[in-house]
Amino acid sequence: MLRQRFNSFQGRSTKSPVNLFSVTHFSILLVANKQKLELTWIGKEHRPQLEPRILLEDPAKSYHGSHRVMDDDIFDNRLIFGDNLLALKALEAEFTGKVKCVFIDPPYNTGSAFTHYDDGLEHSIWLSMMRDRLEIIRKLLSEDGSLWITVDDNESHYLKVMCDEIFGRNNFIASVIWRKNYSPKSSARHFSVDHDYILIITKDVEKWILNPMPRSEKQDKAYKNPDNDPRGNWKPGDLSARNYYSEGTYPIVCPSGRVIDGPPTGNYWRVSKNKLFSLDKEQRIWWGKDGNNVPAIKRFLSDVKQGIVPQTYWDYSEVGHTQDAKKEIVALFGNDVFGTPKPENLMKRILELATNPGDLVLDSFAGSGTTGAVAHKMGRRWIQIELGEHCHTHIIPRLQKVIDGTDKGGITEAVNWQGGGGFRYYHLAPSLLERDKWGNWVINPAYNAAMLTEALCKLEGFTYAPSETFYWQQGYSTESDFIYVTTQTLKPEQLAQLSEEVGADQTLLVLCSAFRGKGDRFPNLTIRKIPKQVLDKCEWGHDDYSLKVENLPKAPVKPGQMELKL
Repeated sequence: MLRQRFNSFQGRSTKSPVNLFSVTHFSILLVANKQKLELTWIGKEHRPQLEPRILLEDPAKSYHGSHRVMDDDIFDNRLIFGDNLLALKALEAEFTGKVKCVFIDPPYNTGSAFTHYDDGLEHSIWLSMMRDRLEIIRKLLSEDGSLWITVDDNESHYLKVMCDEIFGRNNFIASVIWRKNYSPKSSARHFSVDHDYILIITKDVEKWILNPMPRSEKQDKAYKNPDNDPRGNWKPGDLSARNYYSEGTYPIVCPSGRVIDGPPTGNYWRVSKNKLFSLDKEQRIWWGKDGNNVPAIKRFLSDVKQGIVPQTYWDYSEVGHTQDAKKEIVALFGNDVFGTPKPENLMKRILELATNPGDLVLDSFAGSGTTGAVAHKMGRRWIQIELGEHCHTHIIPRLQKVIDGTDKGGITEAVNWQGGGGFRYYHLAPSLLERDKWGNWVINPAYNAAMLTEALCKLEGFTYAPSETFYWQQGYSTESDFIYVTTQTLKPEQLAQLSEEVGADQTLLVLCSAFRGKGDRFPNLTIRKIPKQVLDKCEWGHDDYSLKVENLPKAPVKPGQMELKL
């Protein structure tokens, strides 16, 4: 009755996708008796107008193996240095709908970084920042893609409700508990917190396919072959059960001649007498070495499902703990500079469940680079984003060791990693517009012609693709709609010639510094001035949307700073 009432209140069918994970823990929540659930916080209505920056490669920091190790080596991975919200926005045009798995390990918002804010307000800031990133991540995910977020008790429940709002509640899969510590913390004030959560959300639960977990040696160890059956290893299965079966009460004569009057008291044979004879004829019944045992069904390993449903409790004995992760970092760099690194085995488990070789994996909070290192070793394509200087001091050297085959730690031995592949390093371009000494918005002089064209293509929704044949075809939105960018002042005769070359069956957006004559004279041309055309499209000159609170303006304190409205 309680479960029925709870499901009725949630407005969710009891036929939720519980078959994807075996739920091994149960939470008790106290819920108010209302029908509508909405999470709100100060500043929720504010959304930044993000500038879709272009990405600039630095070949000196890109790295590739000196030769192919395998035919399927992957070289087009991306390491992006810069603010992760701007970087996600920069990826939007090219990678919308193409990312199979996103893993993020965002700051947990424990309060230690928010000393300049009143109690409670920091939660609003954290939620706004996460919301802005998750909305773009949803766009980047493929229809059969999934998002995996590590988080602790401090924000997990608020984050879950917010993800329901962004992705749709039906697309929530599970909350996995990862036991990350192997010994209690005696310094804890109340409880020793030994676990984190991993929230799993899909883009479309109906299209997402979860890979089964591989069977372990321990599970297969129960299968043996004492009678040298050519069908391979097997284990005995009980022929009796408590479920009533009308044809399951007959006596059985063993090969030794011993008569078994019937199944144990209160039980029934699982199969009819005729079915038993048929199984015995196929040598699928085990009578013991002397033919005198109670019969058992032979269950062959070859007939068993070769994968198992993952459970929602992951012990450190299976996927590693934080000390394992720190040891991996120390082995690579000789020092411990990351407070909460994730072990490679944890990431391996996630990628085994969520992806297949060749799939694209994204981590926008790269940290020490574990996601990229593991994805690389497992033959997945990857994109990592990191703003901290450890992008250069730790992530790049770590990935270089992976590519060179000199990283012997983590999952290297388990996946038989030999090295190979590579990555390209990018950084965000500066803001397209800046103010001159008189306070006017002008094009940033750091932009050359190609950069300007690529940036304006992104702003106007065009694919940047300069033609080698027609100078005015610098990008396209459809097969017949193009864009042309120039810093020249175009004269009427130049526009007339341009209109003639474009022709009546095509259209062209012309972005120029200035033009002479009437802008609507040519029906196949749309003529606009820059930077005026793009001034209102986004926030210019804003370079840091990071989770560093010191970079944010202090918000006013208001009554009811954050509440869960019911």
